[in-house]
Amino acid sequence: MNSPARIVITCNKRLSIYLAKEVEELGFKIDNTFITGVELTGTIDDCVKLNLNLRCASQVLYSISSFPCTGPEQLYNSLMRLEWEKIISPDGYFSVTSHAQHFTVNNDMFVNVKVKDAIADRMRRETGKRPNSGSDLSGAVFNLYWKDEQAEIFLDTSGETLAKHGYRKIPGKAPMLEALASGTLFASQWDKKSPFVNPMCGSSTMAIEAALMATNRRPGLFRKNYSFMHVLGYDEKKYEAEFEKLEQQVVEVPSLKVIATDISQDAIDISKVNAAAAGVENLIEFNVCDFEATAIPADAGVVFFNPEYGERLGEASELEATYGRIGDFLKKKCKGYTGYIFTGNLDLAKKIGLKAKRRIEFYSAKLDCRLLEYELYAGSREKKG
Repeated sequence: MNSPARIVITCNKRLSIYLAKEVEELGFKIDNTFITGVELTGTIDDCVKLNLNLRCASQVLYSISSFPCTGPEQLYNSLMRLEWEKIISPDGYFSVTSHAQHFTVNNDMFVNVKVKDAIADRMRRETGKRPNSGSDLSGAVFNLYWKDEQAEIFLDTSGETLAKHGYRKIPGKAPMLEALASGTLFASQWDKKSPFVNPMCGSSTMAIEAALMATNRRPGLFRKNYSFMHVLGYDEKKYEAEFEKLEQQVVEVPSLKVIATDISQDAIDISKVNAAAAGVENLIEFNVCDFEATAIPADAGVVFFNPEYGERLGEASELEATYGRIGDFLKKKCKGYTGYIFTGNLDLAKKIGLKAKRRIEFYSAKLDCRLLEYELYAGSREKKG
C-alpha cells in the first residue's frame, strides 16, 4: 500500500485540464497531462485520497507491472509471473477490464479472459484455490492497457466509475454526467458565493453539483465501496481517517442562493430526491415554472442553462424558438450576471442572439459540445450576433 508507482487518473475527453487542477490542489505533483487524464507517482494510500476527493475523474489506476507483449501467449506468461497471491485473497472476487490495440486482438473480451486465466491459474498453483471472477466491478478490479508491443497491468483502485458521484437516485431525462457538470462549473466564472440560477434544471445535476462544490462536499461522502478495499494490505482505519477529513472540511455558506426551476413537476420531484441524497436539499430553492418566470436575485451571479440539443430528426427546428427565448431572458432579466449555455448544437446556439465571450470545448458522451459564456452587462452594451 505504501510502494510508490505510476498512477494514471482517467477522465472523459476535455476534462483533464480541470482534473489536473483538482489533483494539484490536493497536494500532488503531476508528471504528465493528456487528453483523457493525468499521470503522477504515488502509493495506493494516495489512491484512497484521490478516489474520495476528485470530482472530474473516472478511474484511479495504480500500476502493478509493465512488460513487453507481442501476443496473447506472452501476455499470459508475463502475468503468471506476478505474485497475485500477495495482492488478492484466494477467497475473494475480482474482475478485469482492458484496452488493447494489437494486431493479434480483435476483441477486448478475449483479452479479459486471458488476464483472468493467468491470475486464476497463478493463484491455484500457489494457494490451491482461486478467487471468483466476473464482470461486476464490486470487488478488486484489474485493468490491462496493451498497445503495440508494450502492456501494463493496473489495479483499478476505483472499480465503478468515479464520474457518477453516487447521490443520484433517479436519473431523470437525459441527465448530465456528474463529472461533466463539475468540469463546466470549474470552467465557469462562478465564485461559489454569488447566486447560481439553473432554469430548465431537469434532474438538477448542475444545481446539486453547485451546492456540493460551494460547501466543499466531496463525492467520497456518497460512496462506500471501492476496488482498493478488496486487496491485501487494505487498512480500513486509513480509509476512515480520509472519510473523516471529508466530513470535517464541509463548510456552511449561509448566504448561498442556488435556484433550480423546471416546467415539469416530475423533474422537480426527482431533483428533490437527488438533492436530499446529496445532503443539499435545504440549500437549493426549487420551483415549478417556465424558465422565463424564474426569479433572478438582485445580486449578480451565474445563470446556467443546459437545454435540449435536438439530437433527433426534426427536433432542432422545434427548439429554435426556445433558444431565442433563452436569449431574450438573458438579455432582459439577467443583467449584471454571467450567462452560460451548455449545448451540443451550435446552429441552435446562433438563435440565442448574443455574442459569446468564450466558447469552452467539452464532450457529452461522444457529442462535441460547447459551454458558451455571455457577459450580460447591466447597461446597454449587449452585443447582437
